[in-house]
Amino acid sequence: MSTRAIIVEDELLLRHQIEDMLAEVWPQLQVLDSVGDGSSGMAAFEQHRPDLLFLDVEMPGMSGLELARRVGGRCHIVFITAYGQHAVAAFDAGAVDYVLKPIDTERLALACARVRERLAGPPQPLQHVLDQLAARIGQAQSHLRWITAARGAAIRLITVEQVCYFQADTKYTRVACADGESLIHTPLRELLEQLDPAMFWQVHRSTIVNAMAVDSVVRDGDGRLLLRVKGRPETLRVSQTFASRFRQM
Repeated sequence: MSTRAIIVEDELLLRHQIEDMLAEVWPQLQVLDSVGDGSSGMAAFEQHRPDLLFLDVEMPGMSGLELARRVGGRCHIVFITAYGQHAVAAFDAGAVDYVLKPIDTERLALACARVRERLAGPPQPLQHVLDQLAARIGQAQSHLRWITAARGAAIRLITVEQVCYFQADTKYTRVACADGESLIHTPLRELLEQLDPAMFWQVHRSTIVNAMAVDSVVRDGDGRLLLRVKGRPETLRVSQTFASRFRQM
């Protein structure tokens, strides 16, 4: 008997992308419906009683969290979220799974593999996970999550989790990611006020680094601290003002 699923995601293009990706990584999965809001998701659930929900955490109207509460322990859930580390920290290992926006085929395949292992048993209770996730998202909503940046003639939408570091560059701010660089007009000081201070650290008057992207800390021949960043060939200088953060590393 094939596994039956419903996709609940308010971004139409992303919903179609998820359908295409699932057809690739889990051909035997039967997608019964694909809807764009929580209320429609609840109606589709009651109609089809699927084994599995692919569920966006944040949607207008009924949120994914509220839909997950209403569904209770009646089906397995893979959460779709743009909240990065705020959401990931709330998920109990083995109880639920998640994929981060923008969605990566490899990560979706891993989530599907984990779900297949759990399908033989009943869905896990989610109340504790949902309470933690709601609290963490409430904290995260006050911080910047998305950046619209220019790369050549194209406009790119970047999640803050993708950013390795920000660096002042004349009248622009350079946004460095593992797969390239873009430019934005927002000044570094203004960015610093909008970013999550637990995730983004200022290391120089012209540089803010994503702490999750730091690979190692080294000293040059003059004893100055330098950061090596994952996915990037260059090193970033740490000024004396901000060096105390790395003294124990």
